[in-house]
Amino acid sequence: MNVSLAILLIALILNSTFFLAPFLLSYIGQAIGWHLQRRTKERQTLISARVKAEEQEFILRENPSPKSDDGGWEKVESHAVGTARNGEKAETDWEGVVGFFHPFCNAGGGGERVLWAAIRATQKRWPKAICAVYTGDHDADKSTIIERVQNRFNIHLHPPTVIFLYLSTRHYVLSSTYPHLTLLGQSLGSIVLAYDAFSLLVPDVFIDTMGYAFTLAFAKFLYPNIPTGAYVHYPTISTDMLGSLDEGGQGVNAGTGKGFKGLMKKRYWHLFAWLYSWVGGNVDIVMTNSSWTQGHIQSLWGPKRLRRAKTSNVEVVYPPVAVEELEHEVTIDSKSEAAREPIFLYIAQFRPEKNHPLILRAFSNFLDEHSRDGNEPKPKLVLIGSVRHSEDATRVYDLRLLARELKVDKNVEFICDASWPQILDWLRRSSIGVNGMWNEHFGIGVVEYQAAGLISVVNASGGPMNDIVLDYNGGSTGYHATTYQDYAVAFKKALSLTDKETLAMRLRARASARRFTEEAFAKHWVSQVEKLVNMQIEQHNK
Repeated sequence: MNVSLAILLIALILNSTFFLAPFLLSYIGQAIGWHLQRRTKERQTLISARVKAEEQEFILRENPSPKSDDGGWEKVESHAVGTARNGEKAETDWEGVVGFFHPFCNAGGGGERVLWAAIRATQKRWPKAICAVYTGDHDADKSTIIERVQNRFNIHLHPPTVIFLYLSTRHYVLSSTYPHLTLLGQSLGSIVLAYDAFSLLVPDVFIDTMGYAFTLAFAKFLYPNIPTGAYVHYPTISTDMLGSLDEGGQGVNAGTGKGFKGLMKKRYWHLFAWLYSWVGGNVDIVMTNSSWTQGHIQSLWGPKRLRRAKTSNVEVVYPPVAVEELEHEVTIDSKSEAAREPIFLYIAQFRPEKNHPLILRAFSNFLDEHSRDGNEPKPKLVLIGSVRHSEDATRVYDLRLLARELKVDKNVEFICDASWPQILDWLRRSSIGVNGMWNEHFGIGVVEYQAAGLISVVNASGGPMNDIVLDYNGGSTGYHATTYQDYAVAFKKALSLTDKETLAMRLRARASARRFTEEAFAKHWVSQVEKLVNMQIEQHNK
C-alpha cells in the first residue's frame, strides 16, 4: 500500500511539474527581461537626452526647409490617422523607440535598402520616435554609415533620431562559426545576439529586418507585451529547400540528400522547419518582400500564428526601388539607344546563392556562339556587388580565376562596392540586366534594370519570375532561364531584337517597374508598423 501511494505521489509530482513547466519558463524569461530593462533604463534616458540635444543642434545647423527629395513623401505623413483620445498624445507624437535588428546594416545590399527606406518612412511618420539599429559593424561610426546610405542608395535619413547600438557577438551568426548544423547554429546564435541587443537597450517595438526569426521568439520570451514585427526577405528554410536535396534539385544544396548522410540531413532540415514554424508563430506583424516569400511563410508560420491568435495577415510589402530617380537619370528613347553598348550587367552581392559562376559559364557559352557572327562588337559582362567580409573577397578572387579558366576574363569586369553614381552610369550604358539566383526572394536589382530600361534575363523562379519580369501591356519585358545554356540562348535573343523591338521592350519594362516605387513601399510599411505602434500604445495604457 505504501509503495502504491509513493508511486501515485511521484506521478502527481511529475504531472504537476510538466503542467507548471511552461509557466515557470515564462516567469524565468520575464524575470530576465525585467532585469535587462532595469539595467538599461539609465542608458535609455541618456539616449533620449542625446537625441534631443542633437535635434536642436541639427535645427540650428541645417536649413529647416525640407529637402527636395522629400516632396513625394508627404503622402506617407498623411497616413497619420491618430487623434488624441482621452487627453492622450496623438499617434503622430509617439516618442517610443523602434528597434531594428540588422547586424549587417552596412553591407550595402538590397536588404539594407529596405532597412534604410523603412527607417526614413518611420521617421516621416513618427518624427519624435527614435530608430535604434542593432548592428555589428564596429568599423563604421554613425556619420560613416549615414554617409554611405546617402551615397549608395540616395536615401537621406534624419541623423538626430537614428542611433546605432553595436553588438559584440555578431560572430555567432556567421556561417563560418558552424561547420556543421549551420542553420541551427546561426539561428541559436541569433538568440545570443538578441540578448546582446536587449542588454544595450530594450525598445518599445522590435522589428527584425534581416531574417533572424528566432530573435523575435526570444523577444516575446523576455517581453510578452513588446510588439514584434518581421520583414522577411527569404524564409530560412522552405519546402523548395527541402525538395532541393533530392536528385535533380537546384540551389547550393542540390542533390545532397543521398545516402545515410543525406537522410540525416533531410531529417535535420525537417526538424529545423518545425522549429522555424514555431518561432514564426510568435510574431505579431509579418511582412514579406514578394508573393513567393509570402506563400512559403504563410505555409510555415500561418498555422502556428492562428493558434496564438495572431490575426493579422502575412502581407506583401514590395521592397523600395529608386524607380523615380532612375526614370529621371536614365533616358529611354531612340537617341539614348546610341549610347547603349552590348554590356550584360549583373548587380548582386558576392554571395554563393547569387550563382555568379552560372552567369560566367552562360556568358562563355554565349561568346563562343557570338564569335561566329562576324565583326560585331564583342559583348562584355560587368559584375557589380558589395563585399561584406573576407569570405566575399575570396569569392571574388575565385570568380576571377573561373573567368580566366573560361577564357572570358578580358570581357568580364568586377566592380566591388560601387557608389550609386557608378551604378547609374553602368545602367545607362548596359543593354541587358542579368539575375542568376535560384528562388531569388524578390530581386531589387532586376527592378532597377527595368526602371533603367535594360532587358532582363532572370532565373525562372522566385520573385524575378513571379513578381517582376512579367508580360506588360501585351508584350514581354524580359526572358526567363534555368541552365547556363538557357541563359546563353536568352542572351542571344535579347541582342538579336530589332531596334524597334528593343525600344518597345525597354519602355514596357520601365512602365512595369512603377509598381515598386519608394513611395509605394513607404505607404505599405507605415500601414503595418502603425499596427505595432497601436499595440504598444494599448499595452502602455493598460
